[in-house]
Amino acid sequence: MELNEKDIQTIIDSVLKNVEAAIDPKETQHTGGQKQQHMKMKQLSSALGSNQSYAVSHRSNQNGVFDSVDDAIEAAQVAQQKWMNQYKLADKENIIQAIRQAVKEKVQYFAKTALEETGIGNYEDKIEKLSLTVEKTPGTEILETETFSGDDGLTFVEQTPFGVIGAVTPVTNPIDTIVNNGISMIAAGNAVVFNVHPSAKNGSREMIQLLNQTIVKAGGPENLLTMVKEPTIETVQKIANHSSVKLLTGTGGPGMVKSLLRSGKKAIGAGAGNPPVIVDETADLSQAAKDIVEGASFDNNLLCIAEKEVFVVDQVADDLIFELLNQNVYMLDHQQLEKVMNLTLKENTEGIPGGCSYLSREYLVAKEWVGKDASRILEQIGVTDVQTKLLICEVDANHPYVQLEQLMPILPIVRVKSIDEAIERAVAAEHGNRHTAVMHSNHIGNVTKFAKSIGTTIFVNNGSSLSGVGFRGEGFTTMTIAGPTGEGVTSARTFTRQRRTVIASGGFNIRG
Repeated sequence: MELNEKDIQTIIDSVLKNVEAAIDPKETQHTGGQKQQHMKMKQLSSALGSNQSYAVSHRSNQNGVFDSVDDAIEAAQVAQQKWMNQYKLADKENIIQAIRQAVKEKVQYFAKTALEETGIGNYEDKIEKLSLTVEKTPGTEILETETFSGDDGLTFVEQTPFGVIGAVTPVTNPIDTIVNNGISMIAAGNAVVFNVHPSAKNGSREMIQLLNQTIVKAGGPENLLTMVKEPTIETVQKIANHSSVKLLTGTGGPGMVKSLLRSGKKAIGAGAGNPPVIVDETADLSQAAKDIVEGASFDNNLLCIAEKEVFVVDQVADDLIFELLNQNVYMLDHQQLEKVMNLTLKENTEGIPGGCSYLSREYLVAKEWVGKDASRILEQIGVTDVQTKLLICEVDANHPYVQLEQLMPILPIVRVKSIDEAIERAVAAEHGNRHTAVMHSNHIGNVTKFAKSIGTTIFVNNGSSLSGVGFRGEGFTTMTIAGPTGEGVTSARTFTRQRRTVIASGGFNIRG
């Protein structure tokens, strides 16, 4: 029978109690008795060995939630060794399926929890987002072994785990990223130590606990996914610098990605994006409007892949705006735009870098308005009784809403004279993040030219940006899109190391 840490701790407590009861109370009344008692306790401690220190150090464990970074990493390391050595591929996939089912049953609860704790986004879209993550994050099936055979033997290349991964999650998609990274990373054979966003720590903690409970109930090891109870920038640094953490993954802004890269370890960074949309004269404008509104308004524009600014060829600009208005968006006039800018932007008086790149700009986004409802923004400028999911405005290419990743349901529209100008403006607005770009066109030459020029990880033509992560589109889902470090759309395969095994000198030749 295999004992888990809880069983061991129960035995330790019982033995200690029996030893204390067996010691004559008179012994403790003089120095010799104290020494004898101390010796017995020391001998017991030695006999129990490392199991005692492990159990005692993890008394604070609450289904993967720990008070200290060291405890969280130590527990994950023990779990990963068991996961790698004691579980077959079929076992892992069965446990992942159990995770999918457990989260699926509580999607509405966690959508509500995330909204209430962070105060950003909207409930219906959070249900859709978490459901998508549960259903379309690939598991072990995406891991394939490559083989080569010939006269000189057999070679096969396996995808093997890193070990313990340190993962930083964002406030924009906190619970979704835990589920997505969790499934991908354990499918690859790893364990994970999460440093969740402090503004989403309660819901994140509940998800970590649910995942661990599900894993154990399905026959898996304890603490395969762990987190620090009180996440801070200091705990991020401790995780990044810990010798037992072999890979770092971060989802968030450029500053976070840069800090992980400083660790000297391999880091997978999913940075910010400022996805441009181009609409040319060949587009189906009615469908383009539907797709643009769907992507730009989804969860109040919190997704990094979401449409952030539109460049439309002038000859169809009026028609596109007409079609957008048919989708129940609200168009701001010049005075309203100025009021909304005063509300949602603040002057960058200190000249600090902000937005989706390291550049310092004239304005910064007012964080208190990130991810807020479009109707609520209108109410603040005196426009009441209007229910809409998206505000649009016509501006020039240098406007702050074009150049900043504002993460609000405000979509700026820029008229351009030609497709060449549209591409030039779009590439400039994307700031080299190489994240996501969208186009609406039926001209293959224009599509090819833009795709090559923008060079993004995700490129969508004639669809919503959401289709780029499998929402009414082909392909799997991810919440970690690693543009800055080049891994692209991440999956279990991303979180593996290649191991080449060679059977040479007369090895079996399957062709022979």
